[in-house]
Amino acid sequence: MEEMAPYIKNKTAVSEMFSESNLFQSYLDVEAALARAQASQGIIPTKAAEIISQKAKLDLLNIQNVYDGLDKTGHPLVPLIWELDRICGEEAGGYIHWGATTQNITQTGKLLLIKKCHNSYLEDLGSLLHILGKLAETTKDYAMPGRTHGQHAVPATFGYKVAVWIDELMRHVDRLQASEERVFVAMLGGGAGTMASVGLEGLETQRLIGEELGLGSMTMPSRVIGDHLTEYITILAMLAATSTKMAREIYTMMKQEFGEVEEPVPVGAVGSSTMPQKRNPRLCQDVVAWASEIRTFVPMSLEAMQTEHEADKTTSMMINSAIDRTCVLMGQITKGLVEIFSDLKVFPDRMRQNLDLSGGLILSERIMLELGRKMGRQKAHDVVYEAAQRSVNERRPFSQTLQEEPEVASQLTKEEILRLLDPEEYTGLCSYFAEEFALKAEQKSKELIDN
Repeated sequence: MEEMAPYIKNKTAVSEMFSESNLFQSYLDVEAALARAQASQGIIPTKAAEIISQKAKLDLLNIQNVYDGLDKTGHPLVPLIWELDRICGEEAGGYIHWGATTQNITQTGKLLLIKKCHNSYLEDLGSLLHILGKLAETTKDYAMPGRTHGQHAVPATFGYKVAVWIDELMRHVDRLQASEERVFVAMLGGGAGTMASVGLEGLETQRLIGEELGLGSMTMPSRVIGDHLTEYITILAMLAATSTKMAREIYTMMKQEFGEVEEPVPVGAVGSSTMPQKRNPRLCQDVVAWASEIRTFVPMSLEAMQTEHEADKTTSMMINSAIDRTCVLMGQITKGLVEIFSDLKVFPDRMRQNLDLSGGLILSERIMLELGRKMGRQKAHDVVYEAAQRSVNERRPFSQTLQEEPEVASQLTKEEILRLLDPEEYTGLCSYFAEEFALKAEQKSKELIDN
């Protein structure tokens, strides 16, 4: 039986982001920001806000009191407020949570944690783009079969393949960054999102809370609005789909039948308990599995947008489950991709050998276009088609069957045919694309890492 445990050298901090302690502290951070915002508006005393801010630290609370309260009430926030009230004393305790409702605090607190995850993804993507840029430049002329529908098409280069990944990843970075002002927003609407408990000045309070926490402010602080969270999950799912494409490509090219690349295989790694020779693409398989799971949360998040009336615990539970698991998985994926490509083994000799597997057939387009200049494209296609099919059916080199076609022999010499069948002379703009996107990747990488 093969062992398939994930192998990640450095587990991302995102995997611990939604721990109970981090979640509780995020709620306390929001309560403190609410108090400071209201104090600046003269809604609550400045001294009260100062005390609340000083005491809103999880390590100052008696956590057992919080647990006892959770057991008693079944409420996710009230026991935490009770304990904060207790340690703030009479002077400040009564001003905690002024005008807010639970979801205002928990959703804003959750977004604080998601934003930390978000920044981690962008940092990892910056590292990944740097690595891929170097890889594209190094391998820009590594000729290999371009494949369509799983079959040899025309020659390409590995650097071109990497350039395609860079292009797609950079758009995901743009999507993530463009979503920030919509996704990372503070919420203060009260019980039904009507601002009844805080009035018009509550809009300014909400803006100030966001400013305190490095967030924006909801345009409508309704508790049934979840499109921003669904948007974020969907963007991560799109990034996960690209991640799958990259990991699956390495997985395929690592098969012995291809032998063109190999993901990092640490010294001493065991691929199987029964087959000592196994060098499995474990990281790639992990990424594919994690990414697949992320995509399952898109339909759940779309369902969670369909909240009844002005609030519904059902859909809150759904979106919280979706966002938590999605964020953790994406943290594992970005770290996994960095590890895969930071030490990817590339075998250009094997790539070149694979170009010859079809006996020159991969250059049929080039032959056809050359003949087409002299006899017209369609006639050239028919002539080359006949030579190509005979090459396959009779298992003979394409160069031989071409020379046997009278209409080919009348236009091209043997030397010209052999020259046209050189795959390294027909890689189009592969090198150009690799160079261009290596530069773009490095520029975007610097922007992300510097920020």
